[in-house]
Order: sequence, then structure tokens, then C-alpha cells
Amino acid sequence: MTLGEYRPIAAANVVEHADAQHYDRQWLIIDGKRTWISTPADLSGIDVSIRFGYLVLQAPGMLRLDIPMDVIEDDDSVRDTAKIGDQWVDIVDEGEVAAVWLTQHLGRGARLVKIHPEAGDINWPS
Repeated sequence: MTLGEYRPIAAANVVEHADAQHYDRQWLIIDGKRTWISTPADLSGIDVSIRFGYLVLQAPGMLRLDIPMDVIEDDDSVRDTAKIGDQWVDIVDEGEVAAVWLTQHLGRGARLVKIHPEAGDINWPS
């Protein structure tokens, strides 16, 4: 990958920031069946950026959503799994505020989740 091809949220827009490579595909948006929403067209109205250690989501008609980037909740109640292609991956849910924001914007149930640091290698579908 070259500078400018990194996506902190898998399938969302490219983020051009010095830290983007470090956070490439660390988050994803899942539906009510815990399956990755992988179609870029579904996420095209969400502008993702990095500012001052926060993952920032913006969309027309929505308040800005700031998610701390380097926080991993150690509470097991927010750990789960999500399906990426044919693989189940350990994730950490980013909470209700992010879920409400995404659900409102996408018009269907959705949650923002972060890949758990101990999830291992992920076989991302093409």
C-alpha cells in the first residue's frame, strides 16, 4: 500500500494521515447478524478521518462522532465476534453512542467494532 490507501474502518473511505497506516482496517461496521458491512457504497456517506488521537466520523445531517483510537475496553461484556468473509474474528464493541449514530445514518441496525488486538491474522476478502 502507498500513502493514501489506508482505511481505519474497513470498506470506508481512504484516510490520508500520518497515522493511517498503523490503524488500517482496525475497525469495521457490522450489521445485526454481526456480519461486516463490506460494500463501500453502503458506507460512502460517512467521512472518516483521524484527528488528535480520535477516529472521527462525519456525515451530512449528523453530529460528529469522535472515538478514542488507542482505548481497548477490558470489560468482557463488550467483547464479541464478527464475521469477515468466512472467518469469525474477535472484536470489541465501541458502544451504544456509535451504534445509534450508525443506525440513524445507515437506516438499519449497525455497530462500530474494533478488531481485538489478540484476534490474530484476518483473511480479508477481495
